[in-house]
Amino acid sequence: MIEPDHEKIAISRQCELSGLSRASYYYESQRDDSYNQLLMNLIDEQFTKTPFYGVLRITESLKRQAYQVNQKRIRRLMHKMGLEAIYPKKNLSKANPDHKKYPYLLKGVVIDHPDQVWSTDITYIRLQHGFVYLVAIMDWHSRYVLAWDISTTMDTDFCIRTLENALKTSKPEIFNSDQGSQFTSNDFTGILEKEGIRISMDGKGRAYDNIFVERLWRSVKYEEVYLHQYLTVSEARRGLDQYFMFYNTERIHESLGYKTPYEIYCKEPLKQVA
Repeated sequence: MIEPDHEKIAISRQCELSGLSRASYYYESQRDDSYNQLLMNLIDEQFTKTPFYGVLRITESLKRQAYQVNQKRIRRLMHKMGLEAIYPKKNLSKANPDHKKYPYLLKGVVIDHPDQVWSTDITYIRLQHGFVYLVAIMDWHSRYVLAWDISTTMDTDFCIRTLENALKTSKPEIFNSDQGSQFTSNDFTGILEKEGIRISMDGKGRAYDNIFVERLWRSVKYEEVYLHQYLTVSEARRGLDQYFMFYNTERIHESLGYKTPYEIYCKEPLKQVA
């Protein structure tokens, strides 16, 4: 079996030892990559539908659809996607043990006005050949999406850029996130602390501490992403830009009394950012 990441034996030498031509190897590798991309898209759809499914259930679900998979492969692909199969939380951003963690401040708190609580998260967005990561910042009370961005890597920079863009509009009393390294980094939390914003973080393994962003991801995927086949990152950005404009200003919510997030968030003059 060829190991592309082997530290000591080059692929050409592995092919020679196994009696496989390099052309055949690269052909098989390309075909395998295409199949893995298909599986990752299916995993994304299943996780969006059933966020409580772990590796075993995802594997069995794909087998029932006649896909040739095993737990080892699904676990590896979920790791690549950043999906941590810990019941009941699907956790795309990984924690850094060296970063400070903050307590969850929202248990039992009544959210009754805009800019009381903002929250953020990262999700996987598929392309026809590959994928990107999407981060968004939402106002809990109104469901208004203040800022968002996409990146081909789960770095901290695009999360910081999104936070800075959101703070150009207003600022919250409390900012909630999971314990992912992007959000616990000193660069990210330092901005919040400088603005005098209280920091709240989801309890580890808790699926519904950030429930409104989880619902946002389902809306984004079912109403936009799964209906289109983005070819490029630029095409994904254009599609998401149009969707978030629709989501904020046209999409009515039953929980908001059939008003739009914009109508709720902007019913009073926005706070002036100092």
